[in-house]
Amino acid sequence: MRWNNERRRAAPAALLSSRRRPGGEGRVKTWPKAALGDLLVRADETAVLDPMAEYHEVTIRLWGKGIVSRGKVLGSDVVSARRVVRANQLILSRIDARNGAIGLIPPQLDGAIVSNDFPAFAFRDPERCDAAFIGWLVRSAPFVELCKAASEGTTNRVRIKEDRFLDQKIALPPLAEQQALVARLETLAEKTRQLQDHLDAAERDAERLLSTRFRAAIANAPLRTMADVAPLVRRQVTIDPETSYTELGVRSFFKGTFQRRTVSGADFSWQDIYRVKTNDLIFSNIMAWEQAIAIARPEDDNCVGNHRMLTCVAAPERTVPRFIWYYFTTLEGFAKIEAASPGTAARNKTMTALALMAIEVPLPPLPTQQAFDRLQAEVTALKAKHTAIRTANAALLPATLERVFAEPA
Repeated sequence: MRWNNERRRAAPAALLSSRRRPGGEGRVKTWPKAALGDLLVRADETAVLDPMAEYHEVTIRLWGKGIVSRGKVLGSDVVSARRVVRANQLILSRIDARNGAIGLIPPQLDGAIVSNDFPAFAFRDPERCDAAFIGWLVRSAPFVELCKAASEGTTNRVRIKEDRFLDQKIALPPLAEQQALVARLETLAEKTRQLQDHLDAAERDAERLLSTRFRAAIANAPLRTMADVAPLVRRQVTIDPETSYTELGVRSFFKGTFQRRTVSGADFSWQDIYRVKTNDLIFSNIMAWEQAIAIARPEDDNCVGNHRMLTCVAAPERTVPRFIWYYFTTLEGFAKIEAASPGTAARNKTMTALALMAIEVPLPPLPTQQAFDRLQAEVTALKAKHTAIRTANAALLPATLERVFAEPA
């Protein structure tokens, strides 16, 4: 596909170059140890709040995902004691530090406020310990284990003990080596971001191409009702209590099908069930308004759905199921789904079979639909490849941190 060949070549190259390991792996064995309490000092700046001013409140994402604003609050709405945190202080969650809820305060949250559940620490000596080095260290699996070792309590009440945390020792290289390692890790992180950007851009290009080709395909095409081109088909199943059936569901937002559960026929004794076949066009009659529309995959063949699942079969001599599905993802097509799903509350927005069958869809010549279907298949294959690359890319930095900061056995 010419529209993104260059991007497709660039993305794997970026991934491969990112696999170069930052120097220093294995050096942790030779780095001297330092107690966290020798490097950190508790930051206890009491917040004196202006009742009319707004302040960011801080929340800490799990697994080293960063420190972010929970939102702004008026000083007059704060009824309990708060502390002020400053950029580059280390902050942790007493409850979730053992789940990686720890990190550095970013510059944009300088002056934010926190409760006592979020102790913060300043660095005693920036000539001995680089805050950015600790920022990377605390994102590593070995440091999360350190936080677990410093936590105690019963189920659902496990909290980190501050004195025990500060007694924990880490391997601390010389300052110059800390800074060099930080630079290499930041370079690696930037490469992973660049790769993510390449993949996102390629997929945006693909979606734009699909949209352009589809608009061209349906230009001046006649309209036909769903009853004419993809009628409702009900394959009612005679339930055997001793037989197992796999129940199919449809995700909202055009996210496809999923196999909900496999149970014995006895569990369906109170309702009718219907067989689903590959390439059925499936609508959830109570959630179609939330884009619960999908195509049955080969692995969904012979699954079952209840009476709320409307299955339509495209007439093969006239149309292609994915062409119709794509139409319903467009603003024009989905507006017809919404119009066929009246009601004000979510549970009342039900699309009847009659309303679905009355919807008109564009019907260009079959070869035009088939050409678009092939393009859709190419885009789907591209996204599948990207998914594998994204998974490897997401794992690269955590794996590198574990290699760098792992303690010797």
